[in-house]
Amino acid sequence: MIRPIRGLVLVALVTAALSPISSVAIAQSLSPEHPVLSDLKWREIGPYRGGRSVAVSGVYGDPKTFYMGTTGGGVWRTSDGGESWKCVTDGYFKTGSVGAIAVAPSRPKTVYVGMGEHAIRGNITPGDGVYRSDDGGDTWRYLGLKETQFIGRIIVDSKNPDIAWVAALGPVFGPSKDRGVYKTTNGGKSWKKTLFSSDVAGAIDISCAPSNPNVMIASTWEAWRRPWELVSGGAGSNLFMSSDAGETWKSIRGNKGLPGGIWGRIGVSVSAVDPNRIYAVIEATEGGLYRSDDRGVTWELINNSPGPRQRPWYYNNVYADPVDRDTVYILNIEYYKSTDGGKSMKSGVAVHSDHHDMWIHPTDNNRLVMGNDGGE
Repeated sequence: MIRPIRGLVLVALVTAALSPISSVAIAQSLSPEHPVLSDLKWREIGPYRGGRSVAVSGVYGDPKTFYMGTTGGGVWRTSDGGESWKCVTDGYFKTGSVGAIAVAPSRPKTVYVGMGEHAIRGNITPGDGVYRSDDGGDTWRYLGLKETQFIGRIIVDSKNPDIAWVAALGPVFGPSKDRGVYKTTNGGKSWKKTLFSSDVAGAIDISCAPSNPNVMIASTWEAWRRPWELVSGGAGSNLFMSSDAGETWKSIRGNKGLPGGIWGRIGVSVSAVDPNRIYAVIEATEGGLYRSDDRGVTWELINNSPGPRQRPWYYNNVYADPVDRDTVYILNIEYYKSTDGGKSMKSGVAVHSDHHDMWIHPTDNNRLVMGNDGGE
């Protein structure tokens, strides 16, 4: 947000039509409180967009409070439904690049933030791990995982705010052992790495059913950034299922119906209405939106239309509606909504294109927030 220097802006408005000599005189003699200036009113002259956002969240039980994580300016909060925003992390965060935000369903004042944006453009900034607030973002404390650098997703247990999972992509400029899925059961005091694919493939997304967190799916992504190119895809890109709340994982890449060949980035979402239904949007030659109705045992390619598959390394995020079993969203340059289980898609643009993250209220699917390249 650009904060104009009050005195200079007021003087500029008055002196625009005056001679250089009278302009200097006014600038030297009038303060912003002078009666000559009393009828002047502020007006916005831009810019009105806040830059790229890849992480957003609403708050359970508070229809006017939302959080936005920017890729260079930390976390911002609105308490009036977006009429005004306040940066709540200045002075607390060491870096400004935010990759994930999650509000605890059972304790709305508890907020987790993962640092380092997951849309790995050429102009990205690494993060320094995970932060937590227990007063709705007024103050924060650091929870570690510094070497994860880029975090794709955080989810919090629906009943216990001290249980959370982090999908850590890890450094994108070289190999690292700090990639994978991390779990905490004590509010971030300690972390256990429960899933590791390889030192060149990190976790990019994770999802579970709020009613049954034992059923989890996570995706890993092999991706490299070099000064002259991005490499998306490799043997480390994979899908994993867990039946014990993320303590152990099993690869399901070979399961019936999933595509062959090289995979790239993968977005996943478990339906809150029916945990048997899982969506995955997969970057591959035969990629697109895949759906399982038996908890990942078998899959079907539901939609491979070109719109939702554009530039998949930058997008590939999918969100199952928490109220309607057959409603699903895919985010891309445009966002896409299906009300027939993914078979057909209707596209739209939320003011600005390039959509990266979405939060849908768990019981009111008419209330949602979306983050894109124009801010929130």
